[in-house]
Amino acid sequence: MAALEYLPAADRVTAAWKNGGGLTQEVIAWPEGAALGDFEWRISIADVASDGPFSHFPNIDRTLCILSGEGIFLDVAGRLQKLTPRSMPFRFAGDAPCSARLLDGPISDLNIMSRRGRIEHRVIRLGGGDGSAAKITAPLALAVWVGGTGNLETPAGSVALAPRDAVLCRKPGRWQIGADCVAYLVSLEPYAHRLNQPLFQ
Repeated sequence: MAALEYLPAADRVTAAWKNGGGLTQEVIAWPEGAALGDFEWRISIADVASDGPFSHFPNIDRTLCILSGEGIFLDVAGRLQKLTPRSMPFRFAGDAPCSARLLDGPISDLNIMSRRGRIEHRVIRLGGGDGSAAKITAPLALAVWVGGTGNLETPAGSVALAPRDAVLCRKPGRWQIGADCVAYLVSLEPYAHRLNQPLFQ
């Protein structure tokens, strides 16, 4: 299997949320073809056009990043968090009661989910004043391009991406992006007691 895999936005299929309240496009998930209740990890992009509840995902940890629009107020079990395109990635429990209220019009967001106790995910933003390089030691990482013009340098080579395109890299090492560009970088690795499970084929 290639160390670098290009995941163009144009190839994605739009589907309804688990609770039917919005639309989502799956970027990638494992196992391939897993249903919404069976994945080990999943990365997707959602379009949110109205206020309402988030889907319930038992035993799942989530991280949310705002890609476009003004942002949202996210209520997670009574804790209110304002999220905008300039906010840091926000992590919360997928099985906690959660709802969103739009700040001013529709938004799109990047959603990262992993099964608690089996897969650990971390999310950082590259570029946009947040630092243009990062070293990833996890066996698997994925970047989603947000904006700007330039190449993304990965541990397995250089790739040119358009907005919302993604690239998956099965090689640890250094990632770098131009200072005027923005991308989100997601790392994925099994917890220590799960190291021998084939979660990253």
